Amino acid sequence: MVAFESSGILPPGDYPMTFKDLRESILVNGPADMTGWDINWRLYLASQLEIVVTQLWTVGISEIFINGSFVEDKLHPNDIDGYFETELMRFATGDLQRELNSLDPGIWVWDPNSRKSYRGHTKAQLPMWHKYRIELYPHCNGIYSGIL
Repeated sequence: MVAFESSGILPPGDYPMTFKDLRESILVNGPADMTGWDINWRLYLASQLEIVVTQLWTVGISEIFINGSFVEDKLHPNDIDGYFETELMRFATGDLQRELNSLDPGIWVWDPNSRKSYRGHTKAQLPMWHKYRIELYPHCNGIYSGIL
């Protein structure tokens, strides 16, 4: 994996990796010259991500992207943000949500009304975040979706 740029982010691009690669990467282990990097927290987040991604794989989703503070040189990111690609009709009909919630009930919800507050945070969070500290959003070609 490449190093963080001076701005604290990775150079633009996609970085395909396995979970083993992720756990051995700069995203978990940090830059060699940085002190205070929370490796244990980042390992925990990577393990939580693996649970959620495995559920996506189970229903046939394979294009999954992570971003947010986890992929920056932040010592202790709050969570992992990301998105996954899916077909518009599979999402629009609710089929995808039903399939995913059959694996982990109540977690795969993106309705703003499902957000609940969390101590110390000004933004209310989705059920997935409360259980896993992960927020993955569907992205469908042809409509405005995913993460800004």
